[in-house]
Amino acid sequence: MSSNQFNHFIPQELGNLERLMTLDLGNCGLIGSIPSSFGQLTNLITLSLHGNRLNGSIPLQLGKLKNMVTLDLSNNMLVGSIPSNLGQLTNLLALNLSNNMLDGFIPSSLSQLTKLFTLDFSNNMLVGPLITLNQFTELKQLILSANRFNGSISIPSKLENLMKNLVTLDLSENNLTGPIPSSISHLHNLEFLFLGFNRINGSIPSETGDLENLLALSLESNLLQGPIPEEIGNLTALTSLDLSQNQLSGPIPPQIGNFFNLVELNLSSNKLQGTIPDQIVNLRSLDIYRLDLRNNDLSGVVPYHFYDSGQYYGGSFSCYRIDDEVFGGNNNLSPYTCSPTPHYSGKQSFNLRIFVPIVVSLAIFVLGCLLIFLRWRRVQVNPTNFLQTTKNGDMFSVWNFDGKIAYEDIIAATNDFDIRFCIGTGGYGSVYRAELPSGKVVALKKLHRLEAEEPAFDRSFRNEIKFLTEIRHRNIVKLHGYCLHKRCMFLIYDYMERGSLLWILSDDVQAVELDWMKRVNVIKSVAHALSYLHYECTPIIVHRDISSSNILLNSNLEAFVSDFGTARILDPDSSNQTRLVGTYGYVAPELAYTMVVTEKCDVYSFGVLALEILTGKHPGELLSLLLAPSSLQNIMLIDVLDPRLSPPTSQMVAQNIVLVATIALACLNADPKLRPTMKYVSQEFLACQRSLRNPLRTISLLQLMNCGIHMEESYQAPQC
Repeated sequence: MSSNQFNHFIPQELGNLERLMTLDLGNCGLIGSIPSSFGQLTNLITLSLHGNRLNGSIPLQLGKLKNMVTLDLSNNMLVGSIPSNLGQLTNLLALNLSNNMLDGFIPSSLSQLTKLFTLDFSNNMLVGPLITLNQFTELKQLILSANRFNGSISIPSKLENLMKNLVTLDLSENNLTGPIPSSISHLHNLEFLFLGFNRINGSIPSETGDLENLLALSLESNLLQGPIPEEIGNLTALTSLDLSQNQLSGPIPPQIGNFFNLVELNLSSNKLQGTIPDQIVNLRSLDIYRLDLRNNDLSGVVPYHFYDSGQYYGGSFSCYRIDDEVFGGNNNLSPYTCSPTPHYSGKQSFNLRIFVPIVVSLAIFVLGCLLIFLRWRRVQVNPTNFLQTTKNGDMFSVWNFDGKIAYEDIIAATNDFDIRFCIGTGGYGSVYRAELPSGKVVALKKLHRLEAEEPAFDRSFRNEIKFLTEIRHRNIVKLHGYCLHKRCMFLIYDYMERGSLLWILSDDVQAVELDWMKRVNVIKSVAHALSYLHYECTPIIVHRDISSSNILLNSNLEAFVSDFGTARILDPDSSNQTRLVGTYGYVAPELAYTMVVTEKCDVYSFGVLALEILTGKHPGELLSLLLAPSSLQNIMLIDVLDPRLSPPTSQMVAQNIVLVATIALACLNADPKLRPTMKYVSQEFLACQRSLRNPLRTISLLQLMNCGIHMEESYQAPQC
């Protein structure tokens, strides 16, 4: 009976259903306490009461349900301690008590739950030392973040078979002290390690480099000292590394260049010294907006690879300034200066025997390429055929505006992808501005991966592109075609003159130009585009990476969703259960644990984006407050709006802002089932607006969370 609107107490009489095996009352608006009569449901295997407003303590009678496999009481207002007799539920595979107000110690009796796969006690007020880990041989997820645990982290150093299956270990936001134990290297299957926001000291153990399956490592905001160990370069699967807000010293190890999959790198606010290693340019997947080396003691020259040339329109490219958002606070760091063309004096000599053969070989090569090119130009290209292949298998041309654009034209238009034409860098590739021979200006996304020589990849790549080029929506950046070549591959999009929404919001002048109604229209446009991708495409498309850097604006400040389907293009045969994708700060919380991508992941990211547009910056602080909604009672909506714009005076503008904020908060519900669909959000934006009952200045964020029923088909428009 989950996801209904009961808004009432749980009847004691449910305890009479003694043959019941599954009871799911999640997300039903239930109030009051959990009935003690549930202790009579001795055949119960699954009990899910998550996402309600239940209060009181966890009844001791639940300890009698010895057939229980799944117990989920998360996201309520339960108080008191965890009953020790829950340790009698020895068949439990999943125990989730997160997001309540439980206090006291974790009972030692829980060590009897030897079959547990998932244990989540996060976001409570639990105290004392960490639960003993010696008995949890099957555990995959251990999530104890945002409590008040103290003491040191203890991982068995000799019993290597323990926790051999652990995939996620989250102990962040506690009061943990002491060093990171070297025995952490025994957790060979670990993919997510979060120890940030504690008081952990000592150095980063070199044994951390043994965790070769690690995807995300977060040690930020601790008291760690000493150098970053070279062995960390063994973590080649990493997509996110955050060592910020510590006291780390010494150089950045060159082994950091081994992180080919790294999207986010944050080493800020440490005491790191020396130059930025040249090997850092090997981080082909790194998002420039998620690189942070600020507030260290780095010296030398910033590699040109990390300059976003989009900020230098109309300027000179002979010298670049340092981006304070990435490198600020390093007083001895110098900007990269383009070197002038070298001049050789007559005194310099060369080896004629080497020079002549090289020139002859180059001449033959150029002549051969010219003949191939002229032959190809004579071929009549059918616009519905995406690829023309030469005799030697190189794939040179792509379908485009006139069916005639060739690989060589792209090379000429960008001077072989010279940095001067680069207007941005992201997780999947770098974007270049190119003016084609026809005079048309396009954006070229040069992808990082180079599988163009693999026939299986060629087929899947072409199939995906053919599908994506057929997408038609006024708020989605048009993908015109592609080029697949042994040297590189790139996609051809419409060019958006004003760049990314992130860029506009980060500039005070441009942010003011994006007034309230323009911002509301941007949010509506994104909603309509996502609804189209989720409901009108066959098969459906889950974007996976909705963020302000992937929303582009044209000269009229109209919004367009970009990078749709890029994850599918690069890995089209992957299932929805895949590695963690998306931009840090926009990723739905369930992805960190389930790794299952659904449309509701896009809904969450849309909620973050909508708040970012209203507030003018990423709403990180507000997102943390949503975990304790009562804290929103004294936070007025008008106080969190972007201060660079004057408060709205028009009633219509105020109505739109309230509607956007209410929908955004609904989209950020921790339970994906409670988030509205993008189709419903899109329809809500098209519906007639209701007048506000109260002045804008009197509306709190808590009111916005409570004035709409955050359900899918029964979602109610705000009445605030």
